[in-house]
Amino acid sequence: MPDDVVDHSPHPSHEHSKAGNDIWRDSPLRFAGYTNEVGEAFRPLIAPRLVLGSYAVSVAYVLGDTYDKAALAGRQARAQGLNPTPLVMTSALDVLSWQSIASVAAPGLIINRAVAIAGAALRAVGRQPGWAPTIIGLAAIPLIVKPIDALTDALLDRSLRPAIEEYYRRRGKRD
Repeated sequence: MPDDVVDHSPHPSHEHSKAGNDIWRDSPLRFAGYTNEVGEAFRPLIAPRLVLGSYAVSVAYVLGDTYDKAALAGRQARAQGLNPTPLVMTSALDVLSWQSIASVAAPGLIINRAVAIAGAALRAVGRQPGWAPTIIGLAAIPLIVKPIDALTDALLDRSLRPAIEEYYRRRGKRD
């Protein structure tokens, strides 16, 4: 695959996020990506539609970041006189995959299970769970972010990213 097609940084970001001016990663908007974890933590206490709504906010964040990175990739490719399509598609696939796993699926599952296990454990010893599972879920959020990010990078570095490179290697420089 041509080196100008895939961002090989350890995190699916581009130069503007490395420079500290990525609104999706370097501003309070980043917290929108954690909304589903908060929804999962509050699951025992709120209506299911509110948990679903928390996922809608997180997915909107993922799609916004994906669009932003794909658009940036297109601008960078055009500025270098390259066909933007491969870079845009590769960037979008990488960011969408990374964010879907690291910002939505993995943390949502982990917080969901932590809250469920805490509630079950309290009921097993004859106690009403109350707010305790929610507090445990909220407390776990900052503890899981970096490990999930690192594991997601490792997963994509061993699966999607090599597959994309192999695709472009076989395809050659044909557009």
